[in-house]
Amino acid sequence: MEDIINLYQKEASAAAQEAGRYKKLSDQYSLLRLVVFFLMAIAVYAGIVTNDFTVIAISFVILLLVFAWLVQRQSGYEQKRKYYTDLERVYNNELNFISNSANIYSNGAAYNNEKHFYTSDLDIFGPASLFNLVNRAATSLGNNKLAAWLSAPSDRANIIKRQQAVEEIARKGQWKPEMQTLLLFANGTDINRFQQLFSYLKTPLNIPGERMLSKYITVAPILLTAALIGSYFSPLAKLVALFLAAANLVIVSSKGSYIVKSSFIADKISEALAAYAVAFEKIEQENWSCTLTAELANRIISKQTSKHIAQLSQLIHKLGYNLVMLVNLVLNVFFLWALKQVIAIEKWKRDNYQDLEDAFDVIAEFEALYSLAGLRINYADWTVPEIAEGEGYTVTGKALAHPLIKKSGRVENDYELNDTHKIDIITGSNMAGKSTFLRTVGINAVLALSGAPVCAKSMRVSVITLVSYMRIKDSLNESTSTFKAELDRLQMLLAAVEHEPNVFFLIDEMLRGTNSVDKYLGSKAVIEQLIKKRGVGMVATHDLQIAQLEQKYPHYVRNYYFDIRISDGQMVFDYKLKPGECKTFNASLLLKQIGIDVDTTADGL
Repeated sequence: MEDIINLYQKEASAAAQEAGRYKKLSDQYSLLRLVVFFLMAIAVYAGIVTNDFTVIAISFVILLLVFAWLVQRQSGYEQKRKYYTDLERVYNNELNFISNSANIYSNGAAYNNEKHFYTSDLDIFGPASLFNLVNRAATSLGNNKLAAWLSAPSDRANIIKRQQAVEEIARKGQWKPEMQTLLLFANGTDINRFQQLFSYLKTPLNIPGERMLSKYITVAPILLTAALIGSYFSPLAKLVALFLAAANLVIVSSKGSYIVKSSFIADKISEALAAYAVAFEKIEQENWSCTLTAELANRIISKQTSKHIAQLSQLIHKLGYNLVMLVNLVLNVFFLWALKQVIAIEKWKRDNYQDLEDAFDVIAEFEALYSLAGLRINYADWTVPEIAEGEGYTVTGKALAHPLIKKSGRVENDYELNDTHKIDIITGSNMAGKSTFLRTVGINAVLALSGAPVCAKSMRVSVITLVSYMRIKDSLNESTSTFKAELDRLQMLLAAVEHEPNVFFLIDEMLRGTNSVDKYLGSKAVIEQLIKKRGVGMVATHDLQIAQLEQKYPHYVRNYYFDIRISDGQMVFDYKLKPGECKTFNASLLLKQIGIDVDTTADGL
């Protein structure tokens, strides 16, 4: 970890220095622009004093060209400054996350769903979540893609493809932070932008007479220029020139509603499209070797996506010239400018819109992939899990630990399930680690089945459907008691075991909302129902009687436990999983610590 922190600090410092250098250059060119502006004023004054229009004309044109060149250079330096400022933010974000889990990207709270099979119980979305740990996607489509991968397993072939892609991206070093930098502009700002863009591109304006107008727009500047030249020789040509100029303005004005419709959305997406064009080019120019990344890149290379999106951005940018009053008048008189750009945009839409959604899906998939690759880069001690073949159940791990717990506070455990035993009963004291262990197995399985590395020395897992029963809440809005909520969750669990493929369940303390007798009898009945349905998974409980099911179903159930050790009246937890059933409980000790004495000799205890 120390090596990666030093690398990020070094890269952040280098980016900050580059940003400072380009800011200095931008400021210098800004000052030069001011100097040229004053020189233009002096030239005009000198021409007036000397009564020499030639001096004014020549100096003004030359200085105007110099001014335009300075503006272009300063704009380039500003873009470079912004790039390196954003690159510094990307590296500092990694440093901040490592130190205090702060992330400038979304934590995915919007994806949380308490009725999902496992995302709420396993802390997949929201603050201090797996999504917060992983996510480096700026676009809403990238966030959606990553959320989908963490919400359901893919098939084995796709998972292996993603693993290979993650490894390739992790090896490329600078490519990931540079791509993040190019897309950082979209972070948190494009929630509705893609919907607007796709709707805009799919909705034709159907301009009446578009074909004839296109032909006329091509020859209109030639006709007007010829008439203006002819007006020097003939009064009739002057009338023709005035007529053509007026006619051009009338034509543009008559199509004003179409121009406004196109401009309304287009003005909002031009700058973003130009930025996306650079991001697409970044993907197209990289040399990809693994199957998935090569396939993704070829989907945009074959359609020249970066070139076409840059073209659309430029057309929309040109349409924006229409907003400058004097420029608007001149361009529309000579070129029917606004109408020309709208017609060109409509032609672009017809030729390219069908490819655009697929192109942005490529961006989204790369964002999801390099988010997973960030785990490989930041946590060198994590491992790439093996995805087991076949339809059986395999969930094994060496030194499994919870990825959301700081390394200094993690406790590693080994676990192995290979069809021999189908249900593991885990007993133990309060706070001994039962719930954390269930979540450790579950959250690492989510990572593994998304294509990510896992927090373990090794892991082998089948493609399973996780279903959890852990955090059961009542709901005043739905008039649901805790016990009713538990029944609903149990019903979902049993239905999933019966109808979903390869369900692996994680159950933490069933039927907490009822009395101890019903709790035991109900829990026992549920487990026996799961056995009947050939269910596979883990059940954590305080109820030692549940552990006796191992005797009744020795080939289906096995017992594990977490215990405590009492040292000088204090409880010591080792959080290590052990075979067998728990013999030591701590509720009495915990109550005593808050001033409540429990008579353990009463009622035959």
